[in-house]
Amino acid sequence: MKIYAVNLWIPAFAGMTSASTRVVIHCKDKIEEAGEVSSQIKGSLAFSADAGNFKEVRSSVDKIANEWGGIDVLVNNAGITKEALLIKTLEKDFDEIVDTNLKGPLNFIRMVAPHMIKQKKGHIINISSIAGVKGSAGLSAYSASKAGLIGLTMSAARELNAYNIMVNVVLPGYMLTDMGMDASEKAKEKALEDSLLKSYSEPDDVAEFICFLTGTSGITGQVFNLDSRII
Repeated sequence: MKIYAVNLWIPAFAGMTSASTRVVIHCKDKIEEAGEVSSQIKGSLAFSADAGNFKEVRSSVDKIANEWGGIDVLVNNAGITKEALLIKTLEKDFDEIVDTNLKGPLNFIRMVAPHMIKQKKGHIINISSIAGVKGSAGLSAYSASKAGLIGLTMSAARELNAYNIMVNVVLPGYMLTDMGMDASEKAKEKALEDSLLKSYSEPDDVAEFICFLTGTSGITGQVFNLDSRII
């Protein structure tokens, strides 16, 4: 049985799970929406916790692992952004973005890894961005957090490989999720302009690749770019 702990805001994921899969969907505030996704997956559940709060994450992860006997896959996809030029970025905004996008995955990895170490297997998949590789004007805090997430992935892969735990990072393309829709029209136009395919990325494709990656072995410490914009 695969047991996923997922903070993955991609409903398409629900259609790609098997009968032997149990999925835990994490959110911070939108528990009703998370519950709707959970209702599409038999045997799944949703819970809310502040990813940037270590105590909340520890309490939730321990409860899930103890109740279900372990966690096989962790997908870190919690992410926020706020557009602002570097010199106009507010400290509170920077802190909030880093807490969610970087400290959040660190907290989840710290709490999930001991359970995977006991099992001597596991997959951890972090969702970063092309902005973490190339940077993006007006998104300095977001870019910094996503770059840090790539570094965190590489370090975790080196530390956990001895326990058969695969740690990788995926860079989705620009998607019209809530965060993508909330971006400025200029940002959306730029994403299309830079795309070789002149189209946005599809959440279904990202979810399918993540599910594929969880079924592999011997692949760790890698950056998978699913974005049609060239790095």
